[in-house]
Amino acid sequence: MEKYNSKRAPQAVGIYPHARRHGNLLFLSGVGPRVAGTKEIPGVTLNDEGDILSYDIEQQCHSVFKNIKYILEDSGSSWDKIIDVTVFLTNMKDDFKTYNKIYANYFKDNQPCRTTVEVNCLPTPIAIELKVIASL
Repeated sequence: MEKYNSKRAPQAVGIYPHARRHGNLLFLSGVGPRVAGTKEIPGVTLNDEGDILSYDIEQQCHSVFKNIKYILEDSGSSWDKIIDVTVFLTNMKDDFKTYNKIYANYFKDNQPCRTTVEVNCLPTPIAIELKVIASL
């Protein structure tokens, strides 16, 4: 099983690759909206303790999708080969409608299976993370 890491996507926050290949499938680790090479999170304002003061779910969605695209391409796959998506939101009530509208634009041609769940928090101060499976 080959491991892949993209220099265009943010570095992992633990000891794991961006993606692993098994047979003709590519399994991506959870991908958030951070910007590669920085700790910047698009649309997020933090206080001095690192707690979220405010965030823009739209900016985070676009950034997550961009990071996934980079990882897919750098691993030998592409957006149109995504077959399954698991989405983690920290605020389903406030963010699902916006996220779902943006998601529909990105996936209007390729419609993978999808599961969306609300979680209490994520490892970094983000509001959305995606877990993706694609073919090669």
